[in-house]
Amino acid sequence: MVQRRGRVAAARGAIVNGSRRTRILAVLAAAGGDDVSAAGLCDVCRSVTGLTGAGIMLMSDDVALGSVGTTDTVSALIEDLQFSLGEGPCVDAYRLDRPVLEPDLADPAVPRWLAFAGPVIDAGARAVFGFPLSVGAVRLGALDFYADRSGPLTDEQQADALVLADIAAETVLGMQADSATGAPGAELRAGSNFQYVVHQAAGMVSAQLDVSVTQALVRLRAFAFGNERMLADVCSDVVARRLRFNADDR
Repeated sequence: MVQRRGRVAAARGAIVNGSRRTRILAVLAAAGGDDVSAAGLCDVCRSVTGLTGAGIMLMSDDVALGSVGTTDTVSALIEDLQFSLGEGPCVDAYRLDRPVLEPDLADPAVPRWLAFAGPVIDAGARAVFGFPLSVGAVRLGALDFYADRSGPLTDEQQADALVLADIAAETVLGMQADSATGAPGAELRAGSNFQYVVHQAAGMVSAQLDVSVTQALVRLRAFAFGNERMLADVCSDVVARRLRFNADDR
């Protein structure tokens, strides 16, 4: 009897999720369907959940590649800070492979993102929520939302966000389908912020220090943070050979 009730509950859940996906796909179709841009996809995510803004960050091997879409200046700042600092809801959602929810940035239950939280609060965000993007075993990055007032997601908002993350992952993968392996497709590059100078500098520092690219990014971020400089400016100096990292530097 208990097993039968469990099967019935599971079937009802599948129907609810199916109707939720159908509803969201209808909103996406109205926004452009297969021709929707990454920024348009973010706007659909914002509209469906009723949250203030949304953004999509691509990642690979725990390294942020850059933002492919945002809805406004605050969401653009959130993506840029996550890329520059290596911390935030997208970074954690990708690494942990689960949703990361922070309903109160100013007074979190567990302090985190010490460098990220302050500038985001100053910009007007009060809560942030990250959801990993994956299709099967392929992990792409994360979708994040922000709200201009503190408070948790409702059950409906969280359920919608989970389905939106699945749809966003499928859409991003489709945009990448005709591209060479490892290179962002033209649709993803349009309106994106990949900050190629950072990746070029990370490769150079990796060779200078004989460390992995991930470790080189850590060194670059630490140098930028310690010297109160933007990561992109530090990386420009590395690429222009005005700045070189040495193994003996502390």
